[in-house]
Amino acid sequence: MEHYPDSHAEPGEETPPAGHRGRGIYILPNLFTAGNLFFGFYSILAGFGHRYREAALAILIAAVFDNLDGKIARLARATSAFGVEFDSLADLVSFGAAPALLVYNSDLFAYHRLGMAAAFLFLACGALRLARFNVMTTKISSKYFLGLPIPAGALVIVASELARTGPLSHVFSFPPGFFLLSTYLVSILMVSPFRYRSFKEARLLRRPMTTFVTVMILALSFVLYPTSSLFVGILLYAALGPTEYLLYRWGFRSPVGDPGEPLLGWMGGTVKRRGRIVRFRKPGPPRTR
Repeated sequence: MEHYPDSHAEPGEETPPAGHRGRGIYILPNLFTAGNLFFGFYSILAGFGHRYREAALAILIAAVFDNLDGKIARLARATSAFGVEFDSLADLVSFGAAPALLVYNSDLFAYHRLGMAAAFLFLACGALRLARFNVMTTKISSKYFLGLPIPAGALVIVASELARTGPLSHVFSFPPGFFLLSTYLVSILMVSPFRYRSFKEARLLRRPMTTFVTVMILALSFVLYPTSSLFVGILLYAALGPTEYLLYRWGFRSPVGDPGEPLLGWMGGTVKRRGRIVRFRKPGPPRTR
């Protein structure tokens, strides 16, 4: 998978060399993927046991393993097609099935069929989000994700549950229907054509003082109010894609993108090429192999 940082490999990357050392290096990132899968499975068990905060924390730990497996694979030059597929299957459990069951067992069950439909839609859109990249023939820049990444979608549910049951629960007393509406919205964002910044190629050294102050403020807020900071941060990120698109459309920001890339994925858009604004027509959907 290429659309978020936890993927093991990109097409065309080399597999590890033959031999015992190569096989050992190859296994290492997949052990982290297995850890991701384990905590997703544990979250499902905790959810069925009505230990919802524990289930949410398990998904959060799975996200840590998910972020590390791809980094380790690239550092060890142990990328492989097997790792990519294993990673996708683990993500479907940890960030698709586990949060869908968590939000259903903790809240959506009260809405009967409407709640069941919301939970299933989250799982289905997560699966589509993972599968869409596998069949895409045209890749967008690594600086962007096409649609809200499924780990981020899962973290919206996780952060909401942690905020509701955390030390500031009196502040996060969500209105009735909040989880139902947010589950539907996140599901749509995952399969939307909105582009989300990946921050993989962020040039932080251009403004060192601004970067330092920002990092210090974020670190302090996470130390003092971890669950609240996670909740606010992930909601802002989920809103980033449609917000930036609207700002571009309304002319409040310069529609700068990568040459040859539409701003809004498959919906077309405009980019700046050699100082001129170029409009792209809506391309057709990607073809399966």
